[in-house]
Amino acid sequence: MTILRPRHLDEALAELAAAPAALVAGGTDVFPALGVRQAPSRVMDLTAVEGLRGISRNGAGWRVGASTTWTDIVRTDLPPCFDALKQAARQVGSVQIQNTGTVAGNICNASPAADGVPVLVAMEAEVELASVSGTRRLPLERFITGPRRTELKPGEIVTALYLPDRDAAVSRFEKLGSRAYLVISIVSVAVILWTEGRIVIGARVAVGAASPVPMRLTEAEAALKGRALSDLSGVVLPHHLAALTPIDDVRATGDYRREAALVLIRRALTGLGGTA
Repeated sequence: MTILRPRHLDEALAELAAAPAALVAGGTDVFPALGVRQAPSRVMDLTAVEGLRGISRNGAGWRVGASTTWTDIVRTDLPPCFDALKQAARQVGSVQIQNTGTVAGNICNASPAADGVPVLVAMEAEVELASVSGTRRLPLERFITGPRRTELKPGEIVTALYLPDRDAAVSRFEKLGSRAYLVISIVSVAVILWTEGRIVIGARVAVGAASPVPMRLTEAEAALKGRALSDLSGVVLPHHLAALTPIDDVRATGDYRREAALVLIRRALTGLGGTA
């Protein structure tokens, strides 16, 4: 096995253009997924690349570097719109996984049950991708195309996620699993609200583990707009979840997932109504 550890993005992109390599930052998904299969012949460790780690404010919102870990998310002083992402970060595996696993790894793994993705979808994240040809951005909702499938092209590296300015918003993440920690989601939800005079003027609701990709519920969002914070628990109704396509598997039936998603959304809304 050849292990590459570039220190600059240009160096990494040139190496990747010369020959394919498996991209690794935390490696917490890549290596366990190999099972008994042979490891890749070329592996590129991105953890030393300058500029890929950290969270910064810019004029239009926030930049989250691709190699930012979940522990970085938890420990960084961020506005309330990031509360849901912090809550999800604490649910990503064990503390050791949170110390190593990265935000970009979570989206590139493209698991329908990924803890971070519903929150980032609700935050309307855009993914920045770089190659020797330049950079491009696309919404996270378009980047993940199915279970374990993304729009990442050969020769590209995810360099950052960009989040629009929602500093005045409040947010919450809820997850249902067979236990509190170290468990794959049966279903998860993220809710973001921004208000004016205790009235909801905008909402984002996303659900994970209930469709091939975590997805927003735009009908639920529309139903919440204009409602008082004190009266949100019963606003979202079963028909607002019609777009979800949950499956039956060893963790739950599809019907159970759909019902659980509704309960979690209402729980999140009740919590936000009491704290916003």
